[in-house]
Amino acid sequence: MDNAKPLPSYLVQRYHGWKATSYAENQAWYRRLASDGQHPRAMVISCCDSRVHVTSIFGADQGEFFIHRNIANLVPPYLPDGEQHGTSAAVEYAVQVLKVAHVIVLGHSSCGGVQGCIDMCQGKAPGLEEKNSFVGRWMDILRPKYDIVADIDDPKEQVRQLEKLSVMTSLENLMTFPWIAEKVKADELTLHGLWTDIGEGGLECYSADKKLFVQV
Repeated sequence: MDNAKPLPSYLVQRYHGWKATSYAENQAWYRRLASDGQHPRAMVISCCDSRVHVTSIFGADQGEFFIHRNIANLVPPYLPDGEQHGTSAAVEYAVQVLKVAHVIVLGHSSCGGVQGCIDMCQGKAPGLEEKNSFVGRWMDILRPKYDIVADIDDPKEQVRQLEKLSVMTSLENLMTFPWIAEKVKADELTLHGLWTDIGEGGLECYSADKKLFVQV
């Protein structure tokens, strides 16, 4: 393509640094990953936010997680309509082909997507209401949950609670996939909901028994 340009020099320098150090020191491991294929234990569905670094949070090695990222870590409901569904395709591949044992949905603080959903619901984001807004239509997945937080006066607490509801929405929607529901019922797959505080480094996990997120 004529509009494709060379990499920025700082990325080229970082690549050569990685190739000469991390790769050189672990060359056998990388070649084994390439030849043996991937066998991740878990799929992680997290936000595209550049501040969310899943592998760093869990100290994960390459090949350990099958990671899918999208705006606000949302999973849409099961909809086999013959159209293109990136997130559903990633979930299908992880569960049906890679046969992961866990699916983890990871939400986070200061999520711009969730804030955008609130702004839409409060009539403050007309651009997101447009049919041609991919972000707006994606956040429609979460929109029904706004009523739960609508009466929260503190804006920071309101967005924090909706961030956690985005995790719950994804967990609910995952269970609409028949082959996920079957595997969960058969104890062949477990679902987990997490929320991380970027600034404080905190991590909370949803407890089905307590019906709330608790500190890990």
